[in-house]
Amino acid sequence: MALSDILERIAAAETKADRPAGSTRLIAVSKVQPNARVAAVLDQGHRVFGENRVQEAAGKWPEFRATYPDVDLHLIGPLQTNKVRQAFDLFDAFHALDRTKLARKFADEAQARGACPDLFIQVNTGEEPQKAGVLPAEADVFIAECRAMDLPVQGLMVIPPIDEEASLHFAFLRRIAERNGLNGLSMGMSGDFEKAIAFGATHIRVGSAIFGERITP
Repeated sequence: MALSDILERIAAAETKADRPAGSTRLIAVSKVQPNARVAAVLDQGHRVFGENRVQEAAGKWPEFRATYPDVDLHLIGPLQTNKVRQAFDLFDAFHALDRTKLARKFADEAQARGACPDLFIQVNTGEEPQKAGVLPAEADVFIAECRAMDLPVQGLMVIPPIDEEASLHFAFLRRIAERNGLNGLSMGMSGDFEKAIAFGATHIRVGSAIFGERITP
């Protein structure tokens, strides 16, 4: 499916949900995609991309940014604390903040640099033991903790369980965000982004529907 088709579907979903046109940012998830596919999407004018791993992004995006300096790069996968400094060098936003130790590393690096990527806190709404994210019962406290560190928390992120109705988790995430005064909602992927838009997603993460199936090295 072409990028233009995804953009048309986003616009239609915004209209159906009575949301302003352009209120949903499309993050083109380029992880494990050949550079030729990424370049093709860049050449179509898209500038917001997502990667899962710092190492892969470091080997790909500095060269692309030499040609496309206005790229907005988001880290959407988990991050080890020893890679925070490198992540600051590469990314404009981070979508998987989920523990105090990592938050402190971000706060220390932000203090040293005088700047910080936009941050989204990942919430494990399905309480899945194998999945990253703060548990829903702990979300309010963790959000307050991050704010006390002067971290720029923009919103929340969720990856719903694959065997449950995604809309239930989108609605749950929105309720947590609303009671904490957060506007950003990073939710929705290739198979469910239209549902996410209906529940207020501000950022959707779409990969295979734009680039085709991933090619695993």
